[in-house]
Amino acid sequence: MGCDGGTIPKRHELVKGPKKVEKVDKDAELVAQWNYCTLSQEILRRPIVACELGRLYNKDAVIEFLLDKSAEKALGKAASHIRSIKNVTELRLSDNPAWEGDRGNTKGDKHDDLQRARFICPVVGLEMNGRHRFCFLRCCGCVFSERALKEIKAEVCHTCGAAFQEDDIIILNGTKEDVELLKKRMEERRLRAKLEKKAKKPKAAECVSKPGITEDSAGPSKVKAGKPEEADSDPREKKSTLIPKGTATNGSASGKAGKPPGGTLKRSIADSEESETYKSIFTSHSSAKRSKEESAHWVTHTSYCF
Repeated sequence: MGCDGGTIPKRHELVKGPKKVEKVDKDAELVAQWNYCTLSQEILRRPIVACELGRLYNKDAVIEFLLDKSAEKALGKAASHIRSIKNVTELRLSDNPAWEGDRGNTKGDKHDDLQRARFICPVVGLEMNGRHRFCFLRCCGCVFSERALKEIKAEVCHTCGAAFQEDDIIILNGTKEDVELLKKRMEERRLRAKLEKKAKKPKAAECVSKPGITEDSAGPSKVKAGKPEEADSDPREKKSTLIPKGTATNGSASGKAGKPPGGTLKRSIADSEESETYKSIFTSHSSAKRSKEESAHWVTHTSYCF
């Protein structure tokens, strides 16, 4: 088989040695990390967000991933730690004035310098192309180089002035050691937030879980229901008790029939205990009424009678 026509094979063509380990081009790796989205593998465009492990994403790609977490997406493992939009931070990036992009290469005859970065550090001026370590703050999202953080030590952000702690500093596209440290901080932060959320639950839920407390808590209701007489008492009786007694006694002693305070009860003078002389003043008394003999036997015809 083969070697026809007088060809003489060499040893390296017949003997297969161990495969060479393929080396990844560092420049190509840096370009992929700093210029392309980790989730969708598209060019980074604003708004750009970063996760708690320091990876860069397009915000719309993260939203699509959260809405459709299908198993068919092979790149979903890279964002498996993102459970909600709150787990990412929108970055405040400073544009590089020396970066032209595709504006200077309209004809396609110009070399594109991939090492030229779109963004720079606003404090030191270093380009964010992977040659220098960059970080961002979770509290405000400002991005600057690690050199600026070390040379200008401060407890507030260099760009916006927001206060931050060491736990808020996240390295962008760090090494394996950096990713492990950030992952450990992320788990501790989420566990702390979970415990705080449980502590803020209402105390009523805790009382329901403990039966002994529920029996004691029913005590005040028994005290309120311990006086059924007050609850069943007629409000009319309460109004009658509010009337001062002096008004009734004074009216009977003076001999004058006064109007009741409510104005609804009417009292006849004939049924009262007054003297006959006093009763004869009123027209309802029997002495004021005429008998049939005393009444006139004639009738006056007037127009309004018909």
